[in-house]
Parts: sequence; C-alpha cells; structure tokens
Amino acid sequence: MLHIQVQVNATSITTKALSTSCSTMKSLCFGPFLVASAPVCSKAFAGHLTRKCFQKQLHFHSRCVVFSSYSCSATVSVAAELEEKQTFDGEKATLLIRELRKSFDSGKTKSYEWRVSQLGAVARMLEEKEKEITEALYQDLSKPELEAFISEISQAKSSCSEALQELKHWMKPEKVNTSITTFPSSAEIVSEPLGVVLVISTWNFPFLLSMDPVIGAISAGNAVVLKPSEIAPATSSLLANLIEKYLDNSSIRVVEGAIPETTALLEQKWDKILYTGSARVGRIVMAAAAKHLTPVVLELGGKCPAVVDSDVNLQVTARRIIAGKWACNSGQACISVDYIITRKEFAPTLINVLKEELEQFFGKDPIESKDMSRIVSPNQFARLVKLMDEGKVSDKIVLGGQRDEEKLKIAPTVILNVPEDAMVMQEEIFGPILPIITLVVGIPLFEFLCKNHLTCVLSTSFVFHILCYFTN
Repeated sequence: MLHIQVQVNATSITTKALSTSCSTMKSLCFGPFLVASAPVCSKAFAGHLTRKCFQKQLHFHSRCVVFSSYSCSATVSVAAELEEKQTFDGEKATLLIRELRKSFDSGKTKSYEWRVSQLGAVARMLEEKEKEITEALYQDLSKPELEAFISEISQAKSSCSEALQELKHWMKPEKVNTSITTFPSSAEIVSEPLGVVLVISTWNFPFLLSMDPVIGAISAGNAVVLKPSEIAPATSSLLANLIEKYLDNSSIRVVEGAIPETTALLEQKWDKILYTGSARVGRIVMAAAAKHLTPVVLELGGKCPAVVDSDVNLQVTARRIIAGKWACNSGQACISVDYIITRKEFAPTLINVLKEELEQFFGKDPIESKDMSRIVSPNQFARLVKLMDEGKVSDKIVLGGQRDEEKLKIAPTVILNVPEDAMVMQEEIFGPILPIITLVVGIPLFEFLCKNHLTCVLSTSFVFHILCYFTN
C-alpha cells in the first residue's frame, strides 16, 4: 500500500489563497489528476498509476501554487492511499474456477430463466453503454464511430437478439428414432451445458470478439470467464466494469491482464476453451488444454487471397476490396483481403482504379483521414514497417507506403509482384499492406505454395490449386 502525504508550508497566506491551495491539493489526490494519469481505466485509483508518475504530478502541482507574496503562515496536509494491484496467479485462478464450478453445480445457470435474464442484461448493457463502448474502441484503435457500430456493437446486438429469440428452440429436446431392439421405447437428445468455459479474446475487434462467445456460453447455460486482450486496454477495462455491473458475478467473471494472467488461467481444468488470435498462441492454448483433455475452439489467422480477372466490374471490385481491406479496421481483420492474384497485363489497370477509389474513401492524405483506424500498438506498427522495408519488397511499392509512427498510422499500401519468399508472403499480414501477385495469360493451372504458414486446422504448410483458364 502506497501512502502519500503532501505538506505545503508558507511564510504567508491569505484566506482566499488557503482555499485555493486546499482545492488544488484535493484535485491532486482525489480529482482529475488520477483519472488523467490513467485514461484507459474507469476507476479513479488506476492500477496503471506508478509511484514515479504520482511524484512527477505532485511536483508540478506544488510548483503551481505560489506562496511567497503573503505575510502569514499556514499548513495544508493531504493524504492519499493507493492500493497496489494484486497479481492474479495460479492460486487465485484455482479459487476463481472453484467458485464458478460451485455456482454451475448448483444448477442455476441451466435454467431458461437465468439464461434469459443474463442475455437481457447484455442487451440492456449494449443499449445503455453504446457511447462508452464507442469511446473505448476509439481509444484502442481510433475506430470511427460508424465503423465501431457496424463492425462490433450492432453485431453483438444481433447475436444477443438471436439468442433471446431462439433460446427456447435451442433448449428443446430433440426427438429421435429408436431401434427395433429397444421397442417400444422412445428417445430424445437433450443439450446440456459443458460447465465452466474460458474465453480468451483478441484485440482487433476487442468488444465483439469478447461478447459474442460470452453470449454463446450464457445461451448454452455455462459459467464463463472472459480474458480480454491487454493490447486493447480501454475496451478490456470497460468490459470488466460493465460485466461486473450488469451480469451475475457468481457465474460470469472477467480477468484482466497479460501473459502471466493468461498462463495462470490455462493451468486450470476447464470444460471448454475458446481462443481467438494468432496461430503461435493457438498452439500454446491447445497444448495447455491437452493436459486436461479440454475441448477447444481456435479461431486463428491465415492468408486470404482475392482472385481478380479482367471481366469483372472493376469499380465495384475495387470498392469491395477497399471496404474489406482498409475500411475495416485498417486491414487488422482475419477476413480482410491478404493479397490479390490477377493477370499480369491487367495489374496496372487494377492498381489505377484502386488508387482512384482509395482517394474517394480516405482523401489524398489517408494518414490524416478520420475514417481510417490506426495500428493497435507500436509493436504491430514495427512489424508491418519491417514487412514493407524488406529489401526485396521496398522497391516494389506502387501505391502508398507512407507511415506516421507517432499516430501509429500506415497509408493503404499496394506492392506489385512480391517474391514468394518475402516475409509479407510468409505470414498473415494483418494490416494495410496489399501485395498483388501476377500470372501470365494462358496458364491453365497454377499452384501457389505458401511455406511456413499455419492454417486454422494447424497444418504446417498448405498448397492451394486454382483452375484459371485465362484467355485473350
């Protein structure tokens, strides 16, 4: 526990000055100073506040109060206590899952009434806190308001609405035929909840990809723990506060944190684990689950090409590629176009149309556009810059390439004829970079080999064949 005492001494001070000084000290310890020091945390005494940060702010505020011009003396003392953030370790994880399992074993989460009440609470939360959700998404990713609503909030509302509408049908036993050997018996299939479920979410759609599986877990009658991504801290903090406020905390909990907290959670025995993220972490999750024979759902990344032939409506095609690649979270989406395959002689025309339409979407300077999200973190920004600046790639940029490290923004970038062994073709790009691979006319079949790429089914490499009867 950190105890801070502020003492202000002066040779002289008037009644008015004393009042001002007290007000200043109160705001220092209990007011906007603490909130400003940790804007992504909704609690006043934020865990992100460090001793060093507090001392710097304290020094600044004390220098702002001038006492030397007064002729009497006074003393002002203010004390503030900051609770140190407790570490979530294996012991706490064990206790947490024990509490949730006790709640599940009581049978309350299995009832239709409990499920409907929790889904209704989620629906109410989405309606009442839409503004706060939008603001958190803007803090984490600079998502424009319209994009935040369309890609996250509205889809979460849709999932919740569907669950409420279909829940009785989903819970209804299914009649099945019996064999002659059991005549005259009857049989039915009854869907039972699995138990205590762990949801490990990701950062690119931090609200939707957290709430969507939670809605599913509640609908199925499970107790659930949500671990939001620490890379989207504003949304993570908001989820923790909203779920604590709106939902049944004896059965639904949020654990914030990074690798240590996730590791502590994965050491426990769960009844199901749902993970969204990279293939590298997916392996870790699956290995941890295998120790307890826990079933897992892994939503992992992958290469996602678009094949563009010359007989398409080029303007419509370009707009759809832009909407899916750059207008959707600046390419930070698993379903965005990862690269384009097209005819060699058609590539210049395609690039020109992409350039024209990009200007319609984001203006002449897309980095300054308010309609384009930023890169989520400095680490992701550095990774994408490294892909663009590789020797065999940097001289093949035909559109874009500008970047602003301070704003964490990269302009829509098109790269023509990237070598197969370039880094940008060896991993999911997950950003605003779009390679174009060209083919020669008349090849009836081509094979594109993407080495060292992990697909959603966890094979170490894949080859896909596309029949291309390109003719003049």
